[in-house]
Amino acid sequence: MKKRYVVIALVLGILLGVGGAFTGYIFLFNGDNEASDSNIQERLLEQIMTQQSSMEENMGDMSKVLEAYSLIKDMYVEDVDDEDLIEGAIQGMLLSLEDPYSVYLDQEAMKEFNQQIESSFEGIGAEVSMVNGNVTIVSPIKDSPAEKAGLSPNDQVLKVDGESLEGLSLQEAVNKIRGEKGSEVTLEIKRPGVDEPLEVSIVRDSIPVETVYVDTKEQNGKKIGVIELTSFSESTAEEMKDELEKMEKEGIDGLVIDVRGNPGGLLPAAEGILEQFIPKDKPMLQIEDENGKKTRYFSKLAEPKDYPVAVLVNEGSASASEILAISLKEALGYEVVGETTFGKGTVQQTIPMGDGSTIKLTRFKWLSSEGTFIDGKGVEPTVEQKMPDYYYTHPIQLEEDETFVFNDTNEQIKNIQIMLDGLGYDVGRTDGYYNKETEEAVKTFQADHDLSISGEIDKKTAEVIETQIRERIRAGEDDLQMEKALELLTK
Repeated sequence: MKKRYVVIALVLGILLGVGGAFTGYIFLFNGDNEASDSNIQERLLEQIMTQQSSMEENMGDMSKVLEAYSLIKDMYVEDVDDEDLIEGAIQGMLLSLEDPYSVYLDQEAMKEFNQQIESSFEGIGAEVSMVNGNVTIVSPIKDSPAEKAGLSPNDQVLKVDGESLEGLSLQEAVNKIRGEKGSEVTLEIKRPGVDEPLEVSIVRDSIPVETVYVDTKEQNGKKIGVIELTSFSESTAEEMKDELEKMEKEGIDGLVIDVRGNPGGLLPAAEGILEQFIPKDKPMLQIEDENGKKTRYFSKLAEPKDYPVAVLVNEGSASASEILAISLKEALGYEVVGETTFGKGTVQQTIPMGDGSTIKLTRFKWLSSEGTFIDGKGVEPTVEQKMPDYYYTHPIQLEEDETFVFNDTNEQIKNIQIMLDGLGYDVGRTDGYYNKETEEAVKTFQADHDLSISGEIDKKTAEVIETQIRERIRAGEDDLQMEKALELLTK
C-alpha cells in the first residue's frame, strides 16, 4: 500500500473511531443493534458536523502522529508493516491512559472475547487483569483447569512457559496463556505471602460459560435457597429469575446469593438481577459519566422479597458482583458475608473499529445505590468471615528427586502441614518445622492412600496431598462463610 493512502487510512481510522463510539453508545443505552449502516453513517455525519471545530483542533494535533508515521516509514533501518504501525499507535494511546481495563482487541482477541460472554472458549479458565503493571488473577472460573490447579485471586503471573510477561500488554499476556484444548501451559506465579515463585502446570480445556447454579439447604427447620453466580453473561439475569421463581413456588424461607470468585461480566446482567430485589422507590445503582453527571437507575418492582437474603463474597468477587453485593446491602440492608472484594468500580464499553477489531474503553464509573464508589477499595462485608486456613494454601513445589524429611524447615513444609491439618491429620504444629508429629501424620496419610510408607514427603506424596485438599475445597467442605450465612438467615 502506498504511503499516501496509508496515511489517509490512519486518519479515517481515527474518524471511524468516533462513529464506532456513537454506535456503541446507542447499543449500550437503547439496545438498538439492528440499526442500518446508512442510518449509522447519517448519525455519524451529523455528529461530526456538530463537532467540526473540535475535530479540526484534534486533527491539527494529529499532525505530530502522522509526521512520526512518515518518519518511521521513510527512515527506519528495516521494512515496517503498515498495519503494525497503525495498531501500535492505537495501543500506545490506550497504554498512556494507565487504565488496565481500556484495551485494544484485534480481530482474534475480539472473537475470543465474544465467545467468553456468549457460550464457551478454550484456555485455563481464569479472569485476569493488569494491576500495577502485573498480570494478576482476578478469579479462576468455577470447575475450570485454573481452579483445579489451585490458582487464587491476586496471584501474579510472571512467566508463561518460561517466557517473561514483563513489558507485555494485558491482551498480549492473555494470548500467551490461552491455547487449544488439551495443550499444556506452565505458569510461574508470585503469590502474596509466599517468598518464592510457584510453577503451576495446567492442561487447557473448553470452558463452558454456565453462570447459574442452584441448591437448597435445610437448617433449623427452615429451607434456604442457594443461587451461585459464577459470572454475569447475557443470559444470567433471566436464568436466575427462572430458577428463583421455581424455588419460590416450592417455598423457601431465605436465600443465599453466592458471588464468591465471580469476576463480573455484563452490567445489564447485574441490573437485571437487582431489579428482581430492589423496589422502585430506591435506586438500584448509579452511573457517573465522564462529565461527572450521575444517573440513577430504578426498577419497576412494587415490593421487596418477603424472606431474608444474604450475599457471599470474597476477594475474587469483582465488578458486577460488587455492584450486586453493595447495592443489596445499602438499599435493603441485606447481610454481606465473607471477605473484602476485589475493588473494580468502572464500566467498559466495546467500540467497533470497522474491521473486526475493537477498543474496550472505560466510559463510566458505577456507584452503589447510595452513591458509593468502591474502585481500589472493594466492598466490605457486614459480617467478616474467613475460610479455614487450608483454603488459602498454594500448589506444592517439589522436584522429582527432592524430599522433605524430619528436622527440615521451610515455607513449603508449612503449606503441607496446613493441608494435612485440614484433611484431619494431627501434625502438632503448622510453622514449617518437620517435627515427629508431622512425620507420623505423613505415614498415616501414606497408609490411607496406598502410598509407600516412609514418613517423608516426596513428589508423589505431595501430589496426592494436594489433590485431596483441592477436592475437599471443590466439594465445599468446612465452608464457614456459607455456614455463617445460613446461621444469619435462620436465627
